[in-house]
Amino acid sequence: MNTTESIKEDQSFSMPRIGDKAPEFAAVTTQGNINYPSDYKGKWSILFSHPADFTPVCTSEFMTFAHLEEKFEKANCSLIGLSIDGLYSHIAWLRTIKDKIEFNGMKNIEVKFPLIEDISMEVAKKYGMIQPGESKTQAVRAVFFVDPNEVVRAIIYYPLSLGRNFDELYRALIAMQTSDKFNVATPADWNPGDDVIVSPAGSCGVAEERMSSTEGLDCKDWFFCTKKLDKNLVLNEILEK
Repeated sequence: MNTTESIKEDQSFSMPRIGDKAPEFAAVTTQGNINYPSDYKGKWSILFSHPADFTPVCTSEFMTFAHLEEKFEKANCSLIGLSIDGLYSHIAWLRTIKDKIEFNGMKNIEVKFPLIEDISMEVAKKYGMIQPGESKTQAVRAVFFVDPNEVVRAIIYYPLSLGRNFDELYRALIAMQTSDKFNVATPADWNPGDDVIVSPAGSCGVAEERMSSTEGLDCKDWFFCTKKLDKNLVLNEILEK
């Protein structure tokens, strides 16, 4: 492969980074045409890819996401799926899921969120969903969290064989919204109701004040301070009533 071909290959499989504007595209979906991310401005969205229709791991994932869609919507977050399959394949697969598949106690599941047709792989390449070492013809299980300002906030990638943890996807969404709303960070394994982390002190004076303060901070050292954040306060501020 010459240098020009190598550059083209790298560009084809590049991906947006955290903090980048989400790449724009227009697409045909099972719910009509969409323009992403402009159609979702003012909301969070999760754009996720799967390897192929009529595959078991993907089926389990779509049933789970569809089952949880209302929960994500209450957190002001829309779901958008993608695979390198045609629209009619998508429609047939989703009908099969509703009519025939039962998984984890779920059945008669109707997928109402858009599933993008991407036979050309244009969107998949734009978002780096094609990983040649894994497959050149199927998208890996990529997840992009895009905020109301159309900025990529988090990216999670899974291999073809590994189904996603949907509790973690929801936890990550709520944690990022909490950080935005309350200007805090969230520690390992954080869930609403757990203590949150206060930004590290920016000066020696602030560090000393924190270590001697009794104003609701629990400081293990000058750089590691936590505080209580009521679960109901978090959920009332984030979730739609």
